[in-house]
Amino acid sequence: MKNTSYGNLILEIKNILKDILASVPSLRVKEKNQSESQGIARPDFVFLVNNGVSSKWIVVEIKSSGEPRYVRSAIQQIKEYISQFDDAYGIVGAPFISNDTAMICKQSGVGYIDTAGNCLINFGQIYIERKNYPNPKTEKRTLRSIFSRKATRIIRVLLCNPKRFWKVQELAQESNVSLGLAFKVKERLLDLDYAKVENRKIGLSRPQELLSKWANNYSFHKNTLYDCFSIKSAREVEQSLAEYCLQKRIPYAFTLFSGAALVAPFSRYTRGFVYIKDNLENITNALELKRVDSGANFTLMQPYDDGVFYGKREIKNSAVVSDIQLYLDLVSYKGRGEESAQFLLEQRLKPQW
Repeated sequence: MKNTSYGNLILEIKNILKDILASVPSLRVKEKNQSESQGIARPDFVFLVNNGVSSKWIVVEIKSSGEPRYVRSAIQQIKEYISQFDDAYGIVGAPFISNDTAMICKQSGVGYIDTAGNCLINFGQIYIERKNYPNPKTEKRTLRSIFSRKATRIIRVLLCNPKRFWKVQELAQESNVSLGLAFKVKERLLDLDYAKVENRKIGLSRPQELLSKWANNYSFHKNTLYDCFSIKSAREVEQSLAEYCLQKRIPYAFTLFSGAALVAPFSRYTRGFVYIKDNLENITNALELKRVDSGANFTLMQPYDDGVFYGKREIKNSAVVSDIQLYLDLVSYKGRGEESAQFLLEQRLKPQW
C-alpha cells in the first residue's frame, strides 16, 4: 500500500511526463490501466504513445529519492517490467535527479524525470533532454554531510585503502570515530553509490568520484595558518623542522609543495608547508621564523582535525601526509597546486584503483 505523499509524487510526475509527451505534436498519449492482481510486481504507471505509424509503451518507476542507490534499484525493476511488453522504454522518476544519477540512467539506457524539471526521454525519433535545474526542495539528512570534520576521517581511511573492505566496527576503530557515525557514513556512501557491500563489509565502488567530490568541498584554509619568513630556503627550514620535531616528539607532516617534492619531485618550489600539532609560536621561536602578512616562504598549519595525519609516511627522514591528503591540499591551492595535484592523481592514485 503506497502512502499519501508517495501517491502524490507519482501523480505529480505522471502529470509532468504527460505534459512533456503531449507537447510533441505527432504523439498521442494514453494511460494504461494496470491489473490489480495480487503478487504481480507492476510499474507505477504506464503510457502508450503513438505517432500515427507505430506505438511504444512507456514504463515508469518512481522512487522517493533520486540518489544513485535508489535509482539503480528502479532501473533493475524497469528492466524486469519491460520484458512484459512488446516494445517498451523505461523511465525513472524521483523528486530530484542529480547529474551523477542522470549519468547512471543514460549508461543503463533508461530515461529519467524529476519534479525540478530535469528529464531525458529518448526513444525512436523522440529526444528530449532538460538538465541543470536545481533541487527545489531542501531534504533533511540524518547526516548533514559526509564531508563534515569527523566524517572525513572515515572517507580518508577508505580512500587510503581503496581495495580493502571493512566491517563497520573495524572502520570506526581505524577512523577513531563512534560506531554510530561510522554506520551513518556507510549508509550515505551506499545511497550515493560511492561504496558497495561484499560479504557484509563495505568498500569503495567509485574512489575517484568520491575524492573529486571531497576536493570540491575542501580547502586547506580550514586549518589555522601561520605564514612565516625565514632567511633560509624552504628546504633548509624543512630539515631543521624535521630534526626539531623528532627531538621533541611533536607530530608533524609535510604537505603541499613540501610534500609533493618528497613524494614525486617534478618541480622547483620556494614556499614550504607543514602540518604540526604543537603551539605554533614555540616552533616559530625555535626555528627563528618571523610571522608575516605577505612575502611568506614557509607556512605552519595547525590541523583542523587530527585525521590529516592518517596514513602519513617517512620519506628521506621526513614525515609526509598521505597521497590523499596531499592531493586535497594541492588541488585547493589554485594554480600550480592544481597542476601538481593532477600529476599526483595520474601517477600515484589512479594506479591504486
